[in-house]
Amino acid sequence: QVQLIESGGGLVQAGGSLRLSCAASGGTFTDYAMAWFRQAPGKAREFVGGISWAGGFAYYSDSVKGRFTITRDNTKNTVSLEMNSLKPEDTALYYCAAHFRGLGNSRSSDEYNSWGQGTQVTVSS
Repeated sequence: QVQLIESGGGLVQAGGSLRLSCAASGGTFTDYAMAWFRQAPGKAREFVGGISWAGGFAYYSDSVKGRFTITRDNTKNTVSLEMNSLKPEDTALYYCAAHFRGLGNSRSSDEYNSWGQGTQVTVSS
């Protein structure tokens, strides 16, 4: 199974931007669709967006569509989440996840085989 490590979280003011990165190791990266999930205190983990193994297809939750962009670099085994126009409600622990032979559009966390440890994003108002 692939191992995942996220980076890039932090504190930002509302309207600002952050870029999260996830580095994968220990597996064949192109065997996996990749996704980002987030979990706010007291709330369930939710799908933010996903990307197909080749990067040709990306999917987003309605709450982030038009503000967030997922990309992947299969030469570096990384996936990124560019977050713009951040809102206080985007505050959460963000997780990178890998889905073996998935399409990138699964919103169920049960479908994902590997998870990172999470990186905190805090948006102040």
